[in-house]
Amino acid sequence: MNDKPNISDPGLLAQAQADAQRALAEDVGSGDLTAGLVDANKDARAKLIVREYAILCGAPWAQAAVHALDPQARLRWHVAEGQWCKPGQVVLEIEGKARALLSAERTALNFLQLLSAVATRTAQYVTAVEGTRTQIVDTRKTLPGLRTAQKYAVRSGGGYNHRMGLFDAVLIKENHIAAAGGIAPVMARAVSVTGQASFIQIEVETLAQLEEALNAGATMILLDNMDLPILREAVHLNDSKGERRAVLEISGGVTLETVRALAQTGVDRISVGALTKDVKAVDFSMRFEGL
Repeated sequence: MNDKPNISDPGLLAQAQADAQRALAEDVGSGDLTAGLVDANKDARAKLIVREYAILCGAPWAQAAVHALDPQARLRWHVAEGQWCKPGQVVLEIEGKARALLSAERTALNFLQLLSAVATRTAQYVTAVEGTRTQIVDTRKTLPGLRTAQKYAVRSGGGYNHRMGLFDAVLIKENHIAAAGGIAPVMARAVSVTGQASFIQIEVETLAQLEEALNAGATMILLDNMDLPILREAVHLNDSKGERRAVLEISGGVTLETVRALAQTGVDRISVGALTKDVKAVDFSMRFEGL
């Protein structure tokens, strides 16, 4: 299973703070008119409760949202980041200024409900392929501006990250192949960015294209929307010279119902857009008490 992310990593914390500041600016704007009705000196205690089984994820973002409005607020987590929680469980207690907690509430919950949903969905896919060689990998199908956060949540759920963006790796797809004049020419040109790219991967749609990509020196190949018999042939072709010639990845139309059968073909990775694209928010609520 993938290593869980380090929640004390300075880069991660800086990203969480930036995301929280942006979200609060969007929500609070020039001021929270409703929270302004509460005495500025009043303290409060809040309990955050989860309403369903889920992996808790997003603590750095929730904490950044609260501390942006009340740097002295005290947060006590009862569930660790990346751990399962159960319906009705209190996962967090906060003490601080009532106005700040009221204004930060929705932003903190929004991060937790989204990132916990991504981590939980990822864990379901990871569990579904246990016992196979296959890794579950995310895609670039993320919410604009929240890619780093969602990819962090994928790692929290035991999955792996694909490229962060267009800048750090090469993924040659159908349109790139067509524009460049074929698989061999585009693979030859890809050599020029070897030092800049963390990996070079090419997408194929047929066994003939797979053979062409292998012969062109491809070491990472994406098998797009192939059915199970073709996938088994692809794995056999890749292993036909006594060793695995390239890392094989499946993409396209993967679901929880189909992912295990796909993994059992012997591929190395399965990329799943639904990890970040089609998630249903985890249900959290916050309850306040005066102090």
